[in-house]
Amino acid sequence: MDKLDLRLPSLLVEVHDELLAERQVRLYLKRDDLIHAELPGNKWRKLKYNLEAARAEGASTLLTFGGAYSNHIRAVAAAGHYFNFSTIGVIRGEEHVPLNESLAYAKERGMRLTYMDRATYRQKADAQVIERLRAEFGDFYLVPEGGSNALALRGCRELVDEISVDFDVICCPCGTGGTLAGIASGLRGPQHALGFSVLKGGSFLNDDVASLQVDALGTTTENWSIEQDFHFGGYAKRTDDLRDFMSDFERRHGIALEWIYVAKMMYGLFTLIDAGQFDDGAVIVAVITG
Repeated sequence: MDKLDLRLPSLLVEVHDELLAERQVRLYLKRDDLIHAELPGNKWRKLKYNLEAARAEGASTLLTFGGAYSNHIRAVAAAGHYFNFSTIGVIRGEEHVPLNESLAYAKERGMRLTYMDRATYRQKADAQVIERLRAEFGDFYLVPEGGSNALALRGCRELVDEISVDFDVICCPCGTGGTLAGIASGLRGPQHALGFSVLKGGSFLNDDVASLQVDALGTTTENWSIEQDFHFGGYAKRTDDLRDFMSDFERRHGIALEWIYVAKMMYGLFTLIDAGQFDDGAVIVAVITG
């Protein structure tokens, strides 16, 4: 894993804001987005041990799943480029030409793109679907959608030990639940992990996080929860309110928030702070996943 110039541990910076001062809350940003330009944040943490496992198994090809705007698809393509794996991206839905920026980048990094109808995509974890993919593409190391599996939890858990301040709550956006599951597994005492779903109707994430923890740990922890009210219409959707928040945050703090995941978490977090949902003196860490 020494082929990349990784910025680890990632930076931890405090945010100074009138609302935070008024509510007597301290907020730190865990700048995982700065770990690497092409493998930022939770993408690297999730892939780290999966890449080691793929290499140990003698695999030469990585296959994974994602939507047309998936940051995970981009990251797997980059990982394949840097670590000499062939990569296949199974994309939900139909092909659209010209390719959007995310898929164009993945293709430039050598990823072979194939498309799966939405009905079949919902069954992508079924053995029959996987076997059809092996029949078409040959053998591969399977990286699940979003990179979330037991090995991903191991990588995300390491984030907690990098944090040099005592904190009460740690927040992250949720698409597949792997980052939240891993972070929660590394917390101590009364610390709590708070996820913000970016999916409309994402209540199933509660079961997914629990299942991921059982697979990785043999049990579930009771120190996490997921906010479901800040998806802004669903995955890869946004509203004028979210755009305005992003512009205002960048103007005041000099940080451009990625909009599919991070901006939704930050909007939700500031809404909860404004509503007095955190105790006076609470220290919060927000993971900027990139």
